[in-house]
Amino acid sequence: MSRETISQSISIVHPISLSHGKNAEVWDTTGKRYIDFVGGIGVLNLGHCHPGVVAAIREQATKLTHYAFNAAPHAPYIELMDRLTAFIPVGYPVSGMLTNSGAEAAENALKIVRGATGRTAVIAFDGAFHGRTLATLNLNGKVAPYKQKIGVLPGPVYHLPYPSADNGVTCGEALKAMDRLFSVEIDVDDVACFIIEPVQGEGGFLALDIEFAHALRRFCDEKNILLIADEIQSGFGRTGQRFAFSRLGIEPDLILLGKSIAGGVPLGAVVGRKALLDNLPKGGLGGTYSGNPIACAAALATLDAMTDAQLKTWGSQQEAAIVRRYTAWREQQLSPYLGRLTGVGAMRGIELAHADGTPAPQQLTQLLSLARDAGLLLMPSGKSRHIIRLLAPLTTEPAVLEQGLDILETCLKQLN
Repeated sequence: MSRETISQSISIVHPISLSHGKNAEVWDTTGKRYIDFVGGIGVLNLGHCHPGVVAAIREQATKLTHYAFNAAPHAPYIELMDRLTAFIPVGYPVSGMLTNSGAEAAENALKIVRGATGRTAVIAFDGAFHGRTLATLNLNGKVAPYKQKIGVLPGPVYHLPYPSADNGVTCGEALKAMDRLFSVEIDVDDVACFIIEPVQGEGGFLALDIEFAHALRRFCDEKNILLIADEIQSGFGRTGQRFAFSRLGIEPDLILLGKSIAGGVPLGAVVGRKALLDNLPKGGLGGTYSGNPIACAAALATLDAMTDAQLKTWGSQQEAAIVRRYTAWREQQLSPYLGRLTGVGAMRGIELAHADGTPAPQQLTQLLSLARDAGLLLMPSGKSRHIIRLLAPLTTEPAVLEQGLDILETCLKQLN
């Protein structure tokens, strides 16, 4: 099958062609089976072809396949927003809008905060990833490959160190950097918002320092700055809760959603304080495909499956299996390159590092190939591309999860 018609600017992690999948397993066009620890990069918390999602898609496809909500509202969009806003664990009135992706949600959030504050500056964090669109590129805390050859990006955007026990950056260090930023680089009164991932995804599954989260929330309240939580990858049960910001004990002003919101169908959302979502003029938000009826039906089926009890069970079981195996590998000194276990809940990363602590990206590349040949798909992350992020569906059968971890163990032993 020729790939000459596909842009060579798209980077491919695994040079295979997939045919079909079921829960945590996929098969390529040659019939080879793989255990999927990538999950469509965090899109498939309910696995491939979840029966409830598939049934909802089929039913909706016989009723209404598309209508632009801004032309004439449709029932799936309205029902989903009622359910979705009730699903957001905050104490204030919530409203929102649907988009086609997480990056679109971020773009619209930037418009919302500009309209609400009259300011333009944004503070993001080192290692962050918020999308590949022009405005979200500048939010990313990493140059290569996202910002290369693009030129001047929309701004102004400034970056701070991301404090986490997983990277060794302390709350105090991040606050000191913030003090410097506002004394040297920009007037705090020009800042519209901070945007932060409660657990960094592309950055390597780094869990945000809780003390810093509280300090940041207080600072934003004192300075009338808005706080955006990007839950695109960490949301919908990945950490064992509906959303990762609940672990921090704070409430963001806006929340970005995407990835696992609709069981694999393209959909995103920006939700938050109703007064913020309503501040732009009529027509300031919307999009032709935003909130497609079929995507909304898939999202409704997703919410049906994601009860709090189920999310807690899935998350705790997968977390326990990963932590148990990692602890054993460390005790066995399985590989000289086995570094830290990052993240929280079932959102876990495994760092590969040299004895002196420096990243080992070459060994990660080797691990990707070894695991793929053995029937396991893995996904890289981290600023140095040295952290494996584990994104197996939350619904992965225990036996399949253990089989995947067995393959990972065997491949880690072979690194050189």
